[in-house]
Amino acid sequence: MDDQLELVAKSYDKGIDLGKQGIDSYENLPPHITNHLYYSLFQQMRAGETLSDSAGKEIVEYLAPKAGMRFIDLGCCLNFMFSGYKDWPSIYYGVDISSKTIDLLKGYAEKNHLTVGDFCCCSMHETPYENHFFDIGECVGSLEYFEKEFVQQAIAEFSRILKPGGRFVLDIPNLGSPEFEITKLIEEYLGRQDRFNISAEEFEAILTPYFAVGKKEIVGPMIQYFCVRASQ
Repeated sequence: MDDQLELVAKSYDKGIDLGKQGIDSYENLPPHITNHLYYSLFQQMRAGETLSDSAGKEIVEYLAPKAGMRFIDLGCCLNFMFSGYKDWPSIYYGVDISSKTIDLLKGYAEKNHLTVGDFCCCSMHETPYENHFFDIGECVGSLEYFEKEFVQQAIAEFSRILKPGGRFVLDIPNLGSPEFEITKLIEEYLGRQDRFNISAEEFEAILTPYFAVGKKEIVGPMIQYFCVRASQ
């Protein structure tokens, strides 16, 4: 688990370094990817912005952020900068394993005089926050890097830090789908192999003791779950 966390952190750190040089990690991919049968699906997903959909309309409507609410974004990447979260009335907290991501977010917020709750460099399965600290939250585009043991610990942590009745959105890979197969190949090339190894049914068996699922839907290569944290 620790080795995988380190690989994911290094890959995203590298992405930040490349981005500062104006280089898009998803451009100039090697022929074994660009010639792949499903590569056109990846291009369509990028054009339609359905690769992670972190702040999609349905997520915003479901979480219904309001002033005074604490919102936790687990595996936040650069969502605060590019997904509209800086304009939400809720108080933003971002967690990411990439130290360079967190440093960039802190600098961005300071430069633009934006108020946030916290940017924390840590793993999503072990956060520093108190029990029942957050009103709403999400973990989008992150669990696919990890195997069952980590996923179990992460779900328990999400439940611990969220208030009873708090709304939460998360996603997992739609294993076996063409959309996920091509994104998995690209992520492996970028140094952050997708290691998710459980079916949707197995995942739901892990999830439902902690969260009630209101609905689920397929978005690009992922299955999104719209949940409410259990009352106990």
